[in-house]
Amino acid sequence: MKLIYYPGCTLKNSARNFDVSTVSSMAQLDVEVEELERWNCCGTVHALGAENVMNRVAPVTNLIRVKEAQSNEFMTSCAMCYNTLKRANIDVKKNPEKLSTINEFLNLETTKYEGDVDVLHLLEYLRDRVGFDKLAEKVKKPLKGLRVACYYGCLLVRPKEVAFDDVENPMIMENLIAALGATPVNFPLKTECCGAYHAVASPEIVADRTDKIMGSASEADVDMVVVSCPMCAYNLDFRQDDAKRLNPEFKNLPVLYFTQLMALALECGEDALRFDLNHIDPLPALAARGLD
Repeated sequence: MKLIYYPGCTLKNSARNFDVSTVSSMAQLDVEVEELERWNCCGTVHALGAENVMNRVAPVTNLIRVKEAQSNEFMTSCAMCYNTLKRANIDVKKNPEKLSTINEFLNLETTKYEGDVDVLHLLEYLRDRVGFDKLAEKVKKPLKGLRVACYYGCLLVRPKEVAFDDVENPMIMENLIAALGATPVNFPLKTECCGAYHAVASPEIVADRTDKIMGSASEADVDMVVVSCPMCAYNLDFRQDDAKRLNPEFKNLPVLYFTQLMALALECGEDALRFDLNHIDPLPALAARGLD
């Protein structure tokens, strides 16, 4: 089975651990992911800034590339890419005039976008196409005893049009974690904003958010937090040093992509885990549970 895969910019740079763990895990599930040819940045910064025609050109260009690959759907792991691509797709489907303007601007003679491509998130694909029961059967190294908090942030559940789970209390990641043999632990701030791009101009805002969100997870007595967004990973993982300066009682917790735990449970190998790219080393927490 082949699945067109859109990695996005960050997964080819600072979040390579997200990329390789995605591809390796899917191979263990007998799903061959085929990276989309000639993909471009989804345009997330601009798309989150304003609702206008030009900010839809970048995501629609990727939708056209999917059509050129002879497919009517594709998958991405990154929550931010998913949100941007999904919202753009919904928008141009609702606004034929806007879509016509974009097609005219792109001036492609052979392929025009007609709203005929579906955008899927990896979690959605795992639940609805693979099935968590089938995934559990593939697990070679059950993550028994590992207590995991699932952090969704904003972009998997907002706005409600893009959500593929309950917007107030999503559980899809918890169900995945349970299928891997670990113990999902609910915590109250799992859909709170991490501070996003305030990390650039106002890092003190993000440090405060990191302190509160990770502190909430720590109070739930978890071993680690999993995410589906490189921006969230950066703010909750790499900003823990800032949070500790803000609050000396702050306790460090590893932050992993959910696909890294998949790769671990499916025994994909160290090259697929790339724990060296995580700021807070997860190996001590894994070793404490006998999972090193």
